[in-house]
Amino acid sequence: MLSKALLRLGAGAARHPWRVIAAWLIAATLAVLAAVAFGGRTADSMTAPGLDSGRAAELIERAGSGQEGMTAQVVVTPLDDGATFLDDDSARTALTRLRAEVKRLPHVLGASDPAGALDAGGDTAVRGGLVSADGRTAVVRVQYPDQSRLSAEDLDALVELGDRLRAELPLRIEMGGSLFYAFSDPDGGASELIGLLAAAAILFLAFGSLVAAALPIGMAVFGLTVGVATMTVLAGVTEVPTFAPVLGSMVGLGVGIDYALFVLARHREYLARGLDPHEAAGRAVATAGRPVVFAGGTVVVSILGMAVANVPFMTVGGLAVSIVVLTMVLASVTLLPAFLGAAGPRLARAGRIGRIGRALRAGRSGRLGRRRAPAAGAAPAAGWRRWIGHVSRHPVPYAVGAAGLLLTATLPVLGLSVGLPDDGSLPHSRTERRAYDLVAEGFGPGTNGPLVVAADPAGDPGVVDRLVATVTADPGIASVAPARIDRATGVATLVVFPTTSPQDKATADTLSRLRTEVLPAAIGHGQARAHVGGAAASLSDVGQRTSERLPVFVAAVLAMSFLLLMLVFRSILVPLKAVLLNLLSIGAAYGVMVAVFQWGWGGALIGLEATVPIVSFIPMFLFAILFGLSMDYEVFLLSRVREEYVRTGDNGTAIVEGVAGTARIITSAALIMVAVFLSFAVTEDPSTKMFGLGLATAILIDATVVRMVLVPATMTLLGRANWWLPGWLDRLLPRGPVSTDAEPTGEAPRPRLVDR
Repeated sequence: MLSKALLRLGAGAARHPWRVIAAWLIAATLAVLAAVAFGGRTADSMTAPGLDSGRAAELIERAGSGQEGMTAQVVVTPLDDGATFLDDDSARTALTRLRAEVKRLPHVLGASDPAGALDAGGDTAVRGGLVSADGRTAVVRVQYPDQSRLSAEDLDALVELGDRLRAELPLRIEMGGSLFYAFSDPDGGASELIGLLAAAAILFLAFGSLVAAALPIGMAVFGLTVGVATMTVLAGVTEVPTFAPVLGSMVGLGVGIDYALFVLARHREYLARGLDPHEAAGRAVATAGRPVVFAGGTVVVSILGMAVANVPFMTVGGLAVSIVVLTMVLASVTLLPAFLGAAGPRLARAGRIGRIGRALRAGRSGRLGRRRAPAAGAAPAAGWRRWIGHVSRHPVPYAVGAAGLLLTATLPVLGLSVGLPDDGSLPHSRTERRAYDLVAEGFGPGTNGPLVVAADPAGDPGVVDRLVATVTADPGIASVAPARIDRATGVATLVVFPTTSPQDKATADTLSRLRTEVLPAAIGHGQARAHVGGAAASLSDVGQRTSERLPVFVAAVLAMSFLLLMLVFRSILVPLKAVLLNLLSIGAAYGVMVAVFQWGWGGALIGLEATVPIVSFIPMFLFAILFGLSMDYEVFLLSRVREEYVRTGDNGTAIVEGVAGTARIITSAALIMVAVFLSFAVTEDPSTKMFGLGLATAILIDATVVRMVLVPATMTLLGRANWWLPGWLDRLLPRGPVSTDAEPTGEAPRPRLVDR
């Protein structure tokens, strides 16, 4: 049924291309207009139900202490190396003016006053954490309302003020804080362009035609426009995390061009057989479009499965990325065949590159011997056929060697440490990094990641004093700012500065100790309660929850994939092998990420200036996306192997012919994905680097070591057992089409049923 529906859809789009293209133009225009009119900005609410940091946030909001809003910090030091704020009047005067100018900015609720504290005495300013002990560094902490009332204009105003005052005051001025994190422009735009250019070059070399190379790019741009605009509209309804647009663009470009390549390659095969362009487009969508729908659906289901983590921002982020993937699937079976129909027979002609390649192959064949010229399309597969035949003749060493290589690459996962990279991981060219370094040098590393203790005394007047005393005495705490008590609610908030940086494992240990030992000892057994919040605590809590839920999520995705593949291929061992090999390639990608980001191996190659922990939610996101993408290649390859096995009844022949027949398209598609993902790995943001490198590494391993070595080796070793299915299970499973990408024939494509 799916084949027939896709056949009608693809053929109809090819016969009426301009109608379909016009419909997509209208859809893209409406999506962009809706994004402008109703869209919202992305926001990061790194909280989840039931977490201690979430309870702290509730108390902070009740107290109205201002800690729940956005913040920025302006860090300054005198340009004169011999001057300090403790003894230099001109530096102190400049500090007074800077603070006054900052307070006049729109939406600023308040700003700390280091100059005023200095007037009360140098010790007062130092104890308050406003001026460093050596007097060289001062911090003006700026308080804004919550993110919903702000925009990028507020960040622009602060940055412009800093640029102006740098020219007027004898101070070095650097800035940072959550305002920068929320409203800094994502650096994915240049990466998208680089990825598109790389994909265009690969497509041109693969097809030897500018027209053929342009069609997948055009389709991906259309789909990305509609998908990202829809994501922006979603942000106007709920909080979409800031990483979602970048991740959506990355995955959308990769899968969009990948899916288009599958359909385009099959379309050109049909054209080479002499079919009419409209009929060729319909048949291409009916055959190659089926694994596209299957793979896209698997990606979406896997990503939406992250809801098991019960972390709202991850669930919404997954939904946003799924919208882009679904848009690309829809474009692949409607917009792309319209492009194919509009291009007509021109796609059947190879460009200059293709003609040169054929001439070189013909010349090489003539020099090597007097053999009959291969049929069209056979030459590229000949080399793969020789390779797969070689692997199949030596399955044990190749299986053991490849598996050993991937297991070795997976070993670093044992040292995986989750967290969130802070401003200290940004390049030195960013003012946020320079501000971070100044604060760490002047006040200590923990000042960049304060914790906020929120307490409800519940009528016990001594709770606050006991909290201050016990928290201050903890060895992991450098200092505690004076408590702020809300008169209306009685809720007290304490800003606590650890001795270690936000990324340091010791900070997580301090946080755990505060919750399990220090706070319970201070509040006693009465009705009072205290919780630890703040950005660092929230991120630590979210990381712990995702780590706890990751095994459940992985098990659910593995079980779903096994059942789907068993239903499609009517086998026990083929799905089991596929699940294990996919897991192995993803594990190797995790290991490479740990080696690069935590150990620093090769980090300079992607612009990483310091080691950082793996972002807590990235392993789960990567697993969902990568398992769906690898299923794409799995179905595409195994469908052809299964078809050859049904046709010949010989396992060895089926493996060689099936893998060789799909090798070129799989490696070309993987190369495009790797190019797109790597273009994001060189951005400034460490989280984007992790997504880009992790996706690129896994796809590269999956399409080379797994598909071209481990799959033929293990299937050869299993022999006819590949297709074993117990009779009782065979009777229970519903009958359905096995070949999701059947080899084109002269007849219209029909679903092939294989009954045992």
